[in-house]
Amino acid sequence: MHTSTFDQSQRLSLLPLPLGLAAALVVVLGWAYWLIIPGLVAQWWNEPEYSHALLIPFVSGYLAWSKRDELAQVVPRPGYWGLALMAFALVVYITGKVGADLFLQRFSLVLMIAGGVLYIGGATVLRLLLFPVAFLVLMIPLPGIVFNSIAFPLQLFAAQVSSVALEAVGVPVFREGNVMHLAAASLDVEEACSGIRSLLSLTALGVLYGHLAFSNWTPRILLLVMVVPIAIAANVLRVFAVGLLAHYVSLDTALGVFHAAGGWSVFMIAAALLFGVSRLMWTLGVAK
Repeated sequence: MHTSTFDQSQRLSLLPLPLGLAAALVVVLGWAYWLIIPGLVAQWWNEPEYSHALLIPFVSGYLAWSKRDELAQVVPRPGYWGLALMAFALVVYITGKVGADLFLQRFSLVLMIAGGVLYIGGATVLRLLLFPVAFLVLMIPLPGIVFNSIAFPLQLFAAQVSSVALEAVGVPVFREGNVMHLAAASLDVEEACSGIRSLLSLTALGVLYGHLAFSNWTPRILLLVMVVPIAIAANVLRVFAVGLLAHYVSLDTALGVFHAAGGWSVFMIAAALLFGVSRLMWTLGVAK
């Protein structure tokens, strides 16, 4: 009977090759990326929009570790296409370095890891670790031009919809772009209030939850599609609540503790809605 398992002597005879290749890969990664990683971590730490990315390497590591029993049954078969992928990663890195594009430099790190896994372990190992490796893409901050092209329209949309909602409940509002003028104060829907922070973190949560909760692509994609309207709706609710407090209580109350806690509240509301959508898909029989 054919089996994919192998005995201890086979395991020991194969061990030096992967370890040697792994050591060489670590040297290459250290040489190419030692200047990138500290700046990446600093951006996670200092920019609230990407604070969720601090968890992503640990989540990916845990997901890879959870595959240990399956990986133990695989005979490492170095895939030399991995060398091509690693070479491509270096090309992407050099292109980003020459063009002063941090996104390309950082993205090349994920490509390099994927290429290293393919070269050391082979296609079967890469298939088992594909999601943990691909999930690392979500730790990379968006290019500035992409971030701004998303954030500013979200600011305008949140201000517009919140103004309509406030007028619907009897609060007079005059809107100029992303600034809402109330009777007692003016509220500027800034970048931090655009909802992009909850959108980015909710995307990471949606990708992870979809992978863990569903076994096929249809509910995973549907869940990910729902991330955008859910994040926007939760943020509009936050801006609307701030407007109500500014009008009926005080501007200090609206922009004080409530506003400071608003980011977490938006994310929690959005996450609850996302799980609610997931539950609905199970009820309707969409999820499997």
